[in-house]
Amino acid sequence: MALLATTIKNCLLALALLVWLATPSAAAAFSMKRGINLDMWTTWPGEDGWHDPTVILPYPEWRKFLDDADLSALKDAGFDFLRMPVDPAPFLSDKTEALRDDLYASLLESARMINRAGLKVVVDMHLVPAGGNRTLGMSEVMDDAAMFDRYVETVRTMARTLSKEDPALVAFELMNEPVLDCDEDGTNLWPERLKRLYAAARSSATRLTLVLSGACLAGAEALAKIDPKEFPDDNVIWTFHSYWPFLLTHQGATWAGDFIRYVTGLPFPPYAVPRAELDAALEAVREKIRADAPWARRAGMIAYLGEQIATMDTREKLDALMDEPFRIVDAWAKKHGVAPENIFLGEFGMIRQEYGNSFVMPAASRAAYVKDMIDRAESRGYAWSVWSYGGAFGVVEEFESRKAEPNVLEMIRGLR
Repeated sequence: MALLATTIKNCLLALALLVWLATPSAAAAFSMKRGINLDMWTTWPGEDGWHDPTVILPYPEWRKFLDDADLSALKDAGFDFLRMPVDPAPFLSDKTEALRDDLYASLLESARMINRAGLKVVVDMHLVPAGGNRTLGMSEVMDDAAMFDRYVETVRTMARTLSKEDPALVAFELMNEPVLDCDEDGTNLWPERLKRLYAAARSSATRLTLVLSGACLAGAEALAKIDPKEFPDDNVIWTFHSYWPFLLTHQGATWAGDFIRYVTGLPFPPYAVPRAELDAALEAVREKIRADAPWARRAGMIAYLGEQIATMDTREKLDALMDEPFRIVDAWAKKHGVAPENIFLGEFGMIRQEYGNSFVMPAASRAAYVKDMIDRAESRGYAWSVWSYGGAFGVVEEFESRKAEPNVLEMIRGLR
């Protein structure tokens, strides 16, 4: 009888496991729908000044420029949450050792300030490349085992700092756009590192919703390499980013490779103008490449430009490009039983103007692109946050607190 009871019990356990595997995951404690990314830095102070509280505090730096009324205006514009990028470098730098507790306390107050404005917040650990006046960044964390260990402990402490907040109002994203496993050598190192980050955060914050992504800039393809069942936790939201097609969304960006800096003046969508007008815009890009690009690279860049535009010069082609990341995530979610409300398009957007570049992307084109991406996310039940409040991709402001054209905000305000 005991053997029969044990057999029945084991069968019931196996049946329960099969049901769990086949059932979409439960909703996380934190829910969101429409959001915008705040600025991380505005003045980008050098690391040599991080020991000075007048330089580094309040943290993040947007607190020096935005007040309660600015945050309330975002709620009035139709957003229900903000994604708050936080550069972890100051928490890792020896320069801030005497101010470390103040940094955590200031960050917590920033999250609470957003909540007081009637908005939820995703606290996003947002590493950026080192260089210039800073020595710590994504490569230093990913390429140095000891530094990654320090980052894990920073995540643990950050989670503890946020752990007593209302989990319906605050969520925690453990790393933005990990730069790992992007090479063609087929490495898949990120899942194990993600497990370490997840374990550190969850050990300090048992109720907090954690936001997790794949590697390689949080792309859809990288998310598809993650098995969510290795994270047996219903209180998780999965995120991916998409700026496709990059040729159109990053026009003139000097920091995005040696090709795209020469590309400006292309319309969105490309088929919205007469072909002669599109050809004239493409020829202007070719002329810039011929005049300014390294001689050995010119022919290849010009050929690449033609290849890229040929993939998006009709409605059908462009739709296919913009749909592809969503198709990948849809298939991944269906395979693993991830519910749509647990998926988050964390970043998307179109550049307004590269700093120091005279070209300004037409505001109507930016609004059209953002609307197309929102439609793709919302038709699937995914939350989203547009990049970003200010700067090169600024939706509310451009540079130096000047107001950006209102087209994107007006479009979002009019969403139903």
